[in-house]
Amino acid sequence: MFEEKTEQQAREEILQAVTAYYKKYHKPKQEYHEGDRIPYASRVYDEQEMCNLVDSSLEFWLTSGRYTRQFEKEMAAYLGVRYCSLVNSGSSANLLAFMTLTSPLLGERQVRPGDEMITVAAGFPTTVTPAIQYGVVPVFVDVTIPQYNIDVSQLEAALSEKTKVVMLAHTLGNPFDLGAVKAFCDRHGLWLIEDNCDALGSTYEIDGQVRKTGTIGDIGTSSFYPPHHMTMGEGGAVYTDQPLLHKIIRSMRDWGRDCSCESGQDNKCGHRYDGQYGLLPQGYDHKYVYSHFGYNLKATDMQAAVGCAQLAKFPSFVSRRKENFTYLKEGMAGLTDYFILPEACEHADPSWFGFMLTCKEGVERKKVVSYLENHGVQTRMLFAGNLTKHPCFDQMREEGKGFRTVGDLANTDYIMEHTFWIGTYPGMTKEKLDRMLTLLHEAVGRS
Repeated sequence: MFEEKTEQQAREEILQAVTAYYKKYHKPKQEYHEGDRIPYASRVYDEQEMCNLVDSSLEFWLTSGRYTRQFEKEMAAYLGVRYCSLVNSGSSANLLAFMTLTSPLLGERQVRPGDEMITVAAGFPTTVTPAIQYGVVPVFVDVTIPQYNIDVSQLEAALSEKTKVVMLAHTLGNPFDLGAVKAFCDRHGLWLIEDNCDALGSTYEIDGQVRKTGTIGDIGTSSFYPPHHMTMGEGGAVYTDQPLLHKIIRSMRDWGRDCSCESGQDNKCGHRYDGQYGLLPQGYDHKYVYSHFGYNLKATDMQAAVGCAQLAKFPSFVSRRKENFTYLKEGMAGLTDYFILPEACEHADPSWFGFMLTCKEGVERKKVVSYLENHGVQTRMLFAGNLTKHPCFDQMREEGKGFRTVGDLANTDYIMEHTFWIGTYPGMTKEKLDRMLTLLHEAVGRS
């Protein structure tokens, strides 16, 4: 088949076949039929993602390579930051972001076991897990409704002499009050990590500038799991504007090594065999010097290849999410006696991950959710609801240590009992949006 072709010609022929394969077997149908499943999220892709994936596989480099470098450069440019590091998941991104702050290179600002981290319990566990596993005490603050983000009026009450870091997620794409949180962190010399995994593309106006979420704190994180704003299947990113933090991020991502060479690269610094490190022999091979207790959290180049194609489409994804959210909210104008509708944080323009609904008194969430699910509409809770009520906290609750709360987390508990959400992903059609609106009206007895 390829005997008389160059490698490039053979590759082009394969990719043409991939394009045809996509159009024949993968191109999504646009029409909606009553009874079709309406997921809360789904992949949105075309032949370019599939061609990139196959193109990468033909090189058979497998680990991070040229597509990784391309993605990191283009992602940093999109966000408006200096540095972006691709990792294998959003959970790894949060782990890496937090562990970066434990580096001895940070001097007095190094986060140590026994220090405290301010966060919320109404969210996803991997925002909190790295701190707990390292021995840092999470301090849980309540959230507001209908923004579903941290109640900034409780920040000072959460502060102690042990507080070193604030780590918060932008809930379902709705930015938390970055102005208040950033001012609080600056005032007290605290690190700020923005878990941006559900909010890529959201913006916030601060100090007269409109900036992407994830870029206002010291470190931001993203997830590229299939339901998220863009996907690589698995994947994530950690980004920062600070050179020292970037150096630590790269070290901890890549086994903890001191060397900054890319995969397959040797002696980038020109001093591979003439340095003195720790108690190692003079001139020990710099590629095997470890300045941190790190991990291998790199993604593969095949994941990055998909991400490059997704990133090219990404502005359109954000626009569609905003349009879908607005359409749903307008369609629910007559349901405000039954549900609390979501509201954007002041100064924010969210790239909505979903449409949150909190049932008012007399409306039973279980009945509404069951009605939607039984008629083909997928729903989700606000993740953990109240994370401290989960079995993973049983031992800490029994021992009375390992975490603390500010107040009684009343809104967090209310969300756990009464809140759910439906999708706004960019592949949602008008017919699907209308179907969800119809079913929501029917679920509360409004035809």
